[in-house]
Amino acid sequence: MLMIGMARLGNDPEIRYTTDGKAIMDLSLAFNYGRKVDGKQPTQWVNGTMWGDRCEKLRPYLGKGQQLFVSMTEPHIEVYKRKDGSEGVSLRARVGELEFAGPRSSEQSEPAPRASKQSFHDIEDDVPF
Repeated sequence: MLMIGMARLGNDPEIRYTTDGKAIMDLSLAFNYGRKVDGKQPTQWVNGTMWGDRCEKLRPYLGKGQQLFVSMTEPHIEVYKRKDGSEGVSLRARVGELEFAGPRSSEQSEPAPRASKQSFHDIEDDVPF
């Protein structure tokens, strides 16, 4: 299954590492959908995961509020325990392609690379950062 859409980052991405040193970046993505109700558009949150060298290369350019066009694979529902002991569920998927699609948040200092028809997934070895 493939999920494609425009989303905003809900927080600054975090990078962690596997025991063999492979980078994993977690992205909290907010997708708007449907019609506005009482002036608010519904939001579907998806916890995205990106793997490999792209994580470290892209991390300095990603921040809360950044608008992205993303392509995600392997969507699934994950059940977890909350701090209070109750069960929660989240929608998770693997980020395959990512393109910058809008202005950055004011908290970030460096300009984002311009989006192109190619995705970072396709040109990850050629990205100059």
